[in-house]
Amino acid sequence: MRLALERFAVAGVFRTSRDEKREVEVVCCEIEQGSATGRGEGAPLRRYGQSPEGELAAARTVLRALEHGMDRTALGAALGPGPARNAIDCALWDLEAKSTGRPAWQLAGLAPPAPIVTAFTVSLDEPAAMAAAAGAHAELPLLKVKLGREGGREGVCERVRTVRAAAPRARLVVDANEAWTAELYASVAPELAALGVELCEQPLPAADDAALAGLAHPVPVCADESCHDRSSLAALAGRYEAVNVKLDKAGGLTAALALAAAARAAGFELMVGSMVSSSLAIAPALLVAAQARWADLDGALWLARDRPAGMRAQAGRLGPAPSALWG
Repeated sequence: MRLALERFAVAGVFRTSRDEKREVEVVCCEIEQGSATGRGEGAPLRRYGQSPEGELAAARTVLRALEHGMDRTALGAALGPGPARNAIDCALWDLEAKSTGRPAWQLAGLAPPAPIVTAFTVSLDEPAAMAAAAGAHAELPLLKVKLGREGGREGVCERVRTVRAAAPRARLVVDANEAWTAELYASVAPELAALGVELCEQPLPAADDAALAGLAHPVPVCADESCHDRSSLAALAGRYEAVNVKLDKAGGLTAALALAAAARAAGFELMVGSMVSSSLAIAPALLVAAQARWADLDGALWLARDRPAGMRAQAGRLGPAPSALWG
C-alpha cells in the first residue's frame, strides 16, 4: 500500500473570492491485492482547516487496518469525512473493480456511464479579463462564473453582463464562495435572473446562511460550503434549492452516493463538483454526476499536466473515465 502527496501545477491562475491557486497538492492512495492495484485521490482545502500533511497523517491512522482487509464500511466508521477518506474509499472501489473485472458503476448498481456536460469555470478577475475567458469558451454549453464582492452590486452584475455578452448561448451558474451578504444577494439576484443565470452557489458564509430563508430566490441557491454529508441536509431546508455534492467533502464515493440519494429524497436538486485536482479525483465523481442537474467537474482541465490516461473534455462533455485511470 502506498500513501503519498503529489503536486500538480495549474495552467495559469485559478482565482476565487477566497484565494488563488497556482499549484495543488493532493493525497494519493494505492492499494494492492494480488495483481490488482486500486487508486484514489483527495484534495485538501484550507477553508476546512485541512492541509496536505494533515490529511496524509489521517490516512496513515488506518494503514494497518487497510493492510488487514478493512472494507469501505469499516473505513467510514474509522475515519471522518474529508480528502483522506475520499482517497482511500475511491482506491477501495477501484481495487474491487480491478480485482473482479466489474466496472465501478456496475458495483454501485448504477446505469452505464455516458459523457456528462461539465461546467467550465471562468475564474474571478477584472470584467474585461473574465469576458475574454468566457469568449474563448463561448461554444461550451455551461459556464460557471466565480464572483466576489468587488465593486458591490454594480461590480458583480458587470462581471456577469460581460460574460453573458461574450458567451450569449451558454448556460450560466455563478459561485460567490461565501463572499456576499444577504443584502448583496437580494440586490443582484433579480438582474442575475434576467441574465439567464440558472443557479447561485453559496452566496453567504455558511455561518450566516439562515438569512437565505427570509429572502426571495429569483435565482435558485445551491449549498456548497454549507453541505458536506448527509448530516448537513436537515439544516438546509428552506434555505437552499440545491446542494453541491463533492467527494472530498463527503469523504469518498460511498458517502457521496448516500448524500446524493438523501438529498434527492429531501427534494433538493443536485450539483456535483470537484476541487482543482487530477482526473483520478474526477473519475469517481462522474458516477454521482450522472444523477445531477449540474456537473462542475473541470478540476483537472485547469492543470498544466494531468495524470496518464487523464480525461479531456469534448465540446464541454467529460467521460466516461478509462479503466486504466480508475474504476
